Amino acid sequence: MKTAIVTGLALAVGLTGCSSMRSARDAIVRAPATCQDVTIPIYFEPDAAQLTPEGRRVISTQAAQAKRCRIDAVRVMGLADAAGDPAANLELSKARAASVTDALMRAGLPAAEFDLSAVGQAGSLTSDGKIQPVRRRADITLKLGPPK
Repeated sequence: MKTAIVTGLALAVGLTGCSSMRSARDAIVRAPATCQDVTIPIYFEPDAAQLTPEGRRVISTQAAQAKRCRIDAVRVMGLADAAGDPAANLELSKARAASVTDALMRAGLPAAEFDLSAVGQAGSLTSDGKIQPVRRRADITLKLGPPK
């Protein structure tokens, strides 16, 4: 009898714990998407404008998340490192911005105002002449609002 009471009590406590865990998990899963502006960097290999597999995954994930929101504007800015010819770096940063924009559209990002820019190597040096690291990228800024 004593064993049955202890077993029953342990089972009741265990089920209560599972119930509260399930409620917390459900609350996380069902939490509403926040539709706040977000900036996402997409990195490239040196001297390349072709998206990496990781870059494609990031774009696909962000586009899927943004579909839950109203998309007011999309800004894509291509950048380049300080090394090399400034004119070539400007063209490379333009190609990076175009590559990212094309991937966003293919990922099914809803229609929005797109603003593309390219700065090449402008801003790649600090005020004291040091090179800014990791400028092989395009930055995506999604201007998001609550769904209509």
